Order: sequence, then C-alpha cells, then structure tokens
Amino acid sequence: MSGTNVWSRSREKMRLFPELFAQCAGEAATYGKCVAATTTGRQELRKDMCAKEFEALKTCFTAAAKKKAK
Repeated sequence: MSGTNVWSRSREKMRLFPELFAQCAGEAATYGKCVAATTTGRQELRKDMCAKEFEALKTCFTAAAKKKAK
C-alpha cells in the first residue's frame, strides 16, 4: 500500500474543508456561541456541554461532504 495515496486523499479532503464549512456556517456559529458562552470567566468547557450543537454541526458536515462526493 502506497503512503503517497493516503496523503493525496488527506490533502484533497482538507482542500474541501472551507467549502464544507461555508455550507454549515449557521451550525458552526451556533456551536461557537455555545462554547464561548460556557467558557466565560474561569469556567472550563466540559464534555457534552454543547453536545446538541456539536451534533448539528457534525450532521451538517457529513451531509455537505456526501453532496460534494457525488
């Protein structure tokens, strides 16, 4: 198995990231606001504090990637 192919596929996926991110701007903003709100002051971000928002972002990225793959 050639390592070159692995890097080529990884680079291609990274090139698509800005486009996928643009398609999920609303979900990304919502997740970012949740993280910012839960870490104000001295609070630390804890697991599952923004799970609902993260799942929405993840679902959006997955759907956008599937559309792009076609």
